[in-house]
Amino acid sequence: MGRDKVSLFAQIREDHRLLGLGVRALARRHGVHRRVVREALASPVPAPRKTPVRQAPVLGAVAGLIDAMLREDLDAPRKQRHTARRIWQRLADEHEVPVSYSYVCRYAGPRRAEIEAEHRAGPGSVAGFVPQAKEPGAEAEVDFGPVSIVLAGEVAACHLFAYRLSFSGKGVHRVFASCAQEAFLEGHVTAFDVTGGVPWRHVRYDNLSPAVAKVLAGRNRTETARWLSFRSWYGFEAFYCEPGIGGAHEKGGVEGEIGRYRRRWMVPVPKVASLAELNARLAEADLADDRRHIEFRAATVAEDFAAEQRFLSPLPGEGFDTGTVLWPRADKFARISVGKCRYSVPARLIGQRVRIRLTANELEVFDGSRRVAVHPRLAASGAEHLDLDHYLEILLRKPGALPGSVPLAQARAAGTFTAAHQQLWDAARARLGDGPGTRTLIEVLLLHRRLPAASVTAGITAALGAGTCSPDVVAVEARKHADAAGGRAGADQVPAGPAGPVPRGASVITLPRRAAPLPCDGRPAPSVTAYDQLLARRGEKGGA
Repeated sequence: MGRDKVSLFAQIREDHRLLGLGVRALARRHGVHRRVVREALASPVPAPRKTPVRQAPVLGAVAGLIDAMLREDLDAPRKQRHTARRIWQRLADEHEVPVSYSYVCRYAGPRRAEIEAEHRAGPGSVAGFVPQAKEPGAEAEVDFGPVSIVLAGEVAACHLFAYRLSFSGKGVHRVFASCAQEAFLEGHVTAFDVTGGVPWRHVRYDNLSPAVAKVLAGRNRTETARWLSFRSWYGFEAFYCEPGIGGAHEKGGVEGEIGRYRRRWMVPVPKVASLAELNARLAEADLADDRRHIEFRAATVAEDFAAEQRFLSPLPGEGFDTGTVLWPRADKFARISVGKCRYSVPARLIGQRVRIRLTANELEVFDGSRRVAVHPRLAASGAEHLDLDHYLEILLRKPGALPGSVPLAQARAAGTFTAAHQQLWDAARARLGDGPGTRTLIEVLLLHRRLPAASVTAGITAALGAGTCSPDVVAVEARKHADAAGGRAGADQVPAGPAGPVPRGASVITLPRRAAPLPCDGRPAPSVTAYDQLLARRGEKGGA
């Protein structure tokens, strides 16, 4: 008709009301059939266009088969349900029906929705959710989520611990090398310290192995002994969700929180030197996150948390040690096995049982009451972290084992075995031979136990500049560098003696090359005046 049907109907009704025209006159005036005029006068909106129903005898013959497949999907896993292509393939392979793929697509899509709607409408089958009112300080939710980071230059798969208060949405997030019990407990301690209290009703969990030893009927669980001690110490109850996908909605707040937080604060992939550095960043990110508004809430997370915090139960007077103490035995390679990972210990402890303290991200080794080693906690099966310093006594007897050793490779990767060390080693082997040259390097490496790494490196550089690779020369130059660095740090606190103020911060005088003459020494001649007071004291004691 050329004109919009709604506006046409409005014009017909207006001419009928204002001009008093009849059906025939209105039909001539607007160039339409009388049936259209009667329709416009009878209804305010045009009737929908009727679509003729086409006959599809082939599709009608297989409709029952398609419906049966779609009903099978009601109980099938979501990722293993029939697609239109799979239905079409089964019709051809199993039933030998030459139906068109496009026909199957047009039928299966709408029909799937109808079958699911019929199922939901059945007795006891209505699926949906009911909004819940959260009381201040009553509940929280906890979960772990996978996350990847670049740790010390290498991609590492870690675990993001998330704690979320249900009322305010206040979250505390930390990254750990694993989701072991130590990380689980340390995450709770951190969260309780940040929020300043504990939920007075319960904290919601799925069936994490650090907390649950065995899933029983209903919501009954056999909890691990250490987790039970932790809960009783902080005084809160645990609410365990139903196993599997059916219980995910019972802690939907933290389920969505992990994905949101990961996209907001961990994209692009964080590049850090240590997990401690990353967790310091996440602590700042949590504070910045408190300024956001949760959907449909007028107040910010920080404002809601300020109102909720006073309802939390108080913390106990003393904290809970989240570390685990173990007593492994060191093998002949100066290694201890913890889980499926291995760590080095000082060679003198070979064959002995050593006390270790395993925390979320570290492993500490003790010899008696003295800590002798610290390693980052490993998670990958078969991984090992070996410290070159622990093998130096062995390498003094077996210098040939150094070039291809795992501790040396790891020291190079970590940057503790520097280019200066390699230059000294090359010079010593060229001058003394492989065995004596390697022992020379090891004696220099032993200096790291007494002097700062920067001073030892400066000593190596000075010795090589003087044309020698003697460990004694390296030690002298390293001590001079350390003294000079210490003097610069505390020059204002140095007292003045009888001979005037002691000079501090002097530049390091390196040994000259053997072929060059000694440099002029402009320092004042040494004096023993400051020691004369000892003679006076000795005389006083003799007189007494």
